[in-house]
Amino acid sequence: MTDTAVHHRTLSLDGVNIFYREAGSPDAPALLLPHGYPCSSYEFRNLMPRLADRYHVLAPDFPGSGYTDTPDDFSYDFDGFAEFLQCFADARGIRTFAIYLHDFGSQIGLRLAIRAPGRITSLIIQNGDIYEDVLGPKYDGIKAYWDDPTPERRAAFFDVVTEEGFKDEFLSDVRPELAARIPPDLWKLHWSLMTEKRRHIAVDVIAGLDENRGWFPRYQAYLREHQPPTLIVWGPQDGYMPEASARAYLRDLPRAELHLLDGGHWLLETNLEEVVPLMRDFLERNHGPGGSRC
Repeated sequence: MTDTAVHHRTLSLDGVNIFYREAGSPDAPALLLPHGYPCSSYEFRNLMPRLADRYHVLAPDFPGSGYTDTPDDFSYDFDGFAEFLQCFADARGIRTFAIYLHDFGSQIGLRLAIRAPGRITSLIIQNGDIYEDVLGPKYDGIKAYWDDPTPERRAAFFDVVTEEGFKDEFLSDVRPELAARIPPDLWKLHWSLMTEKRRHIAVDVIAGLDENRGWFPRYQAYLREHQPPTLIVWGPQDGYMPEASARAYLRDLPRAELHLLDGGHWLLETNLEEVVPLMRDFLERNHGPGGSRC
């Protein structure tokens, strides 16, 4: 019988203890799951065992998140996180892999893809934004900082890096009956792991979205040039990334498979039973056995 249990592990990268979740055989094709904000690998806890019979599934906590250390000398920006993700894949011996792009993890994953396009076999994109003209209304406060990056506007980001702010991020704009499927564990757990140092890191990352915005054309150029097989599963009930944000990917990936589900930003909490068969079908066709390893 295939072992589909999720195993909870740590490894040391340059002396930093990295927590990660792993499921499936190391000999199976790999699927890398970088998490978003304000979350951790915990967001993939239910998805991983549903894929582990066919795939080697790995989900690390980024430095400064979840159960991973918060080192002083780490670069807490999108380049730093992409470098970490590449080092993590190398440390686990993963040469080629499919990658799940969600929230901040979408831009981190795409920076990794730009660095090493030959390592990416396929993409699963779920509520990850790289098109400025279709950002949702919840971006208004961040856009105001982009237009006028004063210390006062930056300091206002601390008002959302709170337990109540986390709760709002997880409940987002989904209908009440869908919000009832989202466990309070998400904001309670992640707020309990938020130190003052991590709060400052989170604010720095949010403020750094302006620099990341400058990468949007580069992400789009990567997609146009390489045309990786892509599945888009999207929850349109998302104040940051509405339906238009999903459809924008078709500008550069006209052959992508797009599925708009009745959910929001955290589809794996509200629509897992729909997401899993879509992913399994897509991966079966686009990410089969035989991926090389280091």
